[in-house]
Amino acid sequence: MRQIKLLLVVILLACANSAAQSAASDAAMPPPGGKITAAAAWEPPADFVNQAHAICDKGAGPMSFPVCFINQMAAAGAPRPAVNFTRALFRQSDGQVGIMSAFKNFGVLDAVQVFYPLRANDNYGLLLVNGDPPVINVDNLQELDRAAMQQNPMFQAIKKKYEQTDLWPGDRSGSYPWPRVQPLAGGGMQFVVTYPLINGCHACQHVGLARFGWDFDATGKFLRTTYIPTPPPPKLTRPERQPGTAPTQQ
Repeated sequence: MRQIKLLLVVILLACANSAAQSAASDAAMPPPGGKITAAAAWEPPADFVNQAHAICDKGAGPMSFPVCFINQMAAAGAPRPAVNFTRALFRQSDGQVGIMSAFKNFGVLDAVQVFYPLRANDNYGLLLVNGDPPVINVDNLQELDRAAMQQNPMFQAIKKKYEQTDLWPGDRSGSYPWPRVQPLAGGGMQFVVTYPLINGCHACQHVGLARFGWDFDATGKFLRTTYIPTPPPPKLTRPERQPGTAPTQQ
């Protein structure tokens, strides 16, 4: 009987210690709905993607593969904030798996570079976070003021020469993916983001650039996107010389 009592005491002490450790760990985490911080950034090991694929290809069905992949982050040593960020992003981005690779503070707002290991193209993205709304994907092209771009003479000149020209998500990879930031009246700020103009498919010819400002007020509330006219490279708008004719003298 005494041995049973001692065993129960040992179990209770172990449970209490585990609960205390969990509470201490949770106390270091931001509360649900709290700010996204640099603590969520994580650089996966070089072989992480291949190993996670190998495990999830065997043990997960099509519907559970992304969840399995996220679970492998903790197994590979990702800190809890990094896993939590990926889970939250998965829930609010139509099931995309994204790992925060870098974080930068811009005052009222912050920016996050995200690595998307399961994408076929454009494996990096850029989010504006901790404002209102809390997360904005700058490559959500539906948010851009495309009508203003299409009415601009410089864009029309490119479109006339390259009929399939359209706006595409930008390359957000590299060690400095951050947008240029400039002040707005009333204490607001504008994040200037660049996008490629491509004549046709994803791998087709790049024929120019488009810039849009993501405008926020002084409190971090998103206001609008603003098209910023960008001159095309001269070689793209210079008239083509017809075969057999001499080049025009400048």
